[in-house]
Amino acid sequence: MKHLTVSLDKRGVSCVAKLLDDVAPRTCAAVWDALPLSAPVFHGKYARNEIYTLLPGFAPDPGKENTTITPIPGDLCWFSFDSDDLGNPAYGYENTTGTGTTGAIVDLAVFYGRNNLLINGDQGWVPGNVFGAVTENLAEFAAACQDLWMGGARGETLSFSRL
Repeated sequence: MKHLTVSLDKRGVSCVAKLLDDVAPRTCAAVWDALPLSAPVFHGKYARNEIYTLLPGFAPDPGKENTTITPIPGDLCWFSFDSDDLGNPAYGYENTTGTGTTGAIVDLAVFYGRNNLLINGDQGWVPGNVFGAVTENLAEFAAACQDLWMGGARGETLSFSRL
């Protein structure tokens, strides 16, 4: 079984997650082969208890596998977007943040609390591939995620690395 570390670097907190190779093999392989990954973090506006990072497409889209629209605490999810999908000013991305590229974008997300619903006002339902599950330190990581929501994401990075 493969494990990875998920970190909020500036806050100095991390958690451990296992990859769900048995139910999301293509997504797990795409993420594992690309590690380490790190980029600015964002807190979800619509999904509730979610932090995520946007990365230029680093692997072919794995397609839908082990999808959900109601992620639970500790779920790691992959979302595939095109840069045009995220161009609406309502999303609030500044020109100097996000991926700084056009084309494929991979959104890697961590859900840290309950009652999440993946619906977007512009696109409708946005199912994500659940490729990992946090197994260690979710409570401390969730507290840091809540601090990110209330204290701001500016200057913070979300990193994924092999354990």
